[in-house]
Amino acid sequence: MNVRPRLARFAAVLAVVSLVALAPSPAQADGYVPISGSGSTWSQNALDQWRKNVASNYGMTVNYSGTGSSAGRSDFIKETVDFAISEIPFQANPEDGSPPEKPTTGYAYMPIVAGGTSLMYNLKIGGKRVTNLRLSGEVIAKIFSGQISKWNDAAIQADNPALAMPDRPITPVYRSDGSGTSAQFTLWMSKQYGNIWTQGMRSQFPQVNASFKGQNGSLGVAGYVSQDYGEGAITYVEYSYAMKSGFPVVKVLNKAGYYVEPTFQSVAVALMSAAINPDLTQNLDGVYNSNDPRTYPMSSYSYMIVPTATNKIFTAEKGKTLSRFADYMLCEGQQQAAALGYSPLPMNLVQAGSEVLKSIPGSEGGVDFNACNNPTFKPGDSPANNQLAATAPQPPDCDKQGATQCVEGTGGAQEATPSTGSGGVSGGANSAAAAAGSGGAATAGSSATAAGSPSGSAGDAPVYDANGNLVSGAGGAAVNAAVSSPFTLDDNGWGVPQTAMLAAGLLMVAAVLIPPVIGRRSRR
Repeated sequence: MNVRPRLARFAAVLAVVSLVALAPSPAQADGYVPISGSGSTWSQNALDQWRKNVASNYGMTVNYSGTGSSAGRSDFIKETVDFAISEIPFQANPEDGSPPEKPTTGYAYMPIVAGGTSLMYNLKIGGKRVTNLRLSGEVIAKIFSGQISKWNDAAIQADNPALAMPDRPITPVYRSDGSGTSAQFTLWMSKQYGNIWTQGMRSQFPQVNASFKGQNGSLGVAGYVSQDYGEGAITYVEYSYAMKSGFPVVKVLNKAGYYVEPTFQSVAVALMSAAINPDLTQNLDGVYNSNDPRTYPMSSYSYMIVPTATNKIFTAEKGKTLSRFADYMLCEGQQQAAALGYSPLPMNLVQAGSEVLKSIPGSEGGVDFNACNNPTFKPGDSPANNQLAATAPQPPDCDKQGATQCVEGTGGAQEATPSTGSGGVSGGANSAAAAAGSGGAATAGSSATAAGSPSGSAGDAPVYDANGNLVSGAGGAAVNAAVSSPFTLDDNGWGVPQTAMLAAGLLMVAAVLIPPVIGRRSRR
């Protein structure tokens, strides 16, 4: 039997398989190269999910470090990252007295995702967790300026007629790092309650007194509040972190006299009143003062700061990758915004972002609006329309300021709170309406894992000590963790394409070495 023809055919097959495996993937053929950025933790849960998606779908490597908005802007100025994420623009007069933030590279602000800055808390009454807390803006400002220090303060009790508020100290937890979340929160307080919060907009939140606890990053503040020793604590953090932590958020009193939760719908309604500055930064005065009863007053959006010129690290090749990633975020990525605890961008902001895409060196062009799979609009819609805002439910009667209070839970804690006071509402039309009003959050919380949210990864939940320092566990590894799990590709960019190339290399070695060995044995 002549085995040489068979061996030859075997070698040929191995060679073909090796060449196919070594051939560039569509993404590689398109010339996408790794890019990196840093900045906001406010929008990091969404960004991490999108990075994972484009890695799987397009083979892109997008590395990101959530170091805080201030650090991200600093990295961009130093030209150590290709892009930055921030909730506020570069500061001409930084509050710490440092030099003005002036990049030497041309740049533009591009909106990436909207959301509500929520007030996550840990409070119990008679051993039962409170999930339906309500607060007016004035009370919030007094808590975070140190003027209200007990949960049974008369002003808090007035906001919560269904609850017998406990005689327990309040522990305000603030961001100890430079943060866009701090800036947005303090901007709202200074604009609306300047006679109470007198320190203006602050990226660096001050330690008002000894009862205040400072923690680094959104994960740090959410992690502190979610621990057993965090009972009595309250913090300001993106709604997404409360959802992923399984903790409730405060319903905030709006100008129409309703206490509202920061669901994706209430944020969508609120941002209909936002004004966009010429540089695409936001003016939120209209949001703060909106008379629509569905409005969540602390709604805003986050920016990606992108280069409009090349520099020592940013090339046109990177610009091609960045523009494609940004296009994905503006359109397809917005489909997952609600499930991740955010609100999708409306059409006017997507249009503005599309113009920014065109200014990035190496860009593939602007958004194709006929193929843009964004849930807030359909092809042919007017920029003034917002599909989510148009269908957002009205708040239930029991959320109106007065003698009654809805009992349904909020954020990541949807269980109802038993009434301990005199003004609870349980059951009937109001209760059903309340469930519908918070249903967006409930659905979002349950669909986040089903949709492939990184919060569903296996691992141990983070554990913190009494000072909020991480003791053990991978932050964001468990279902109830505060942030998404690490990106599919590590910092070295190793993933499926690299594994395939290694396998192909081994096949090629086999194709070269095996036939001669078998041939010699057959001749013997």
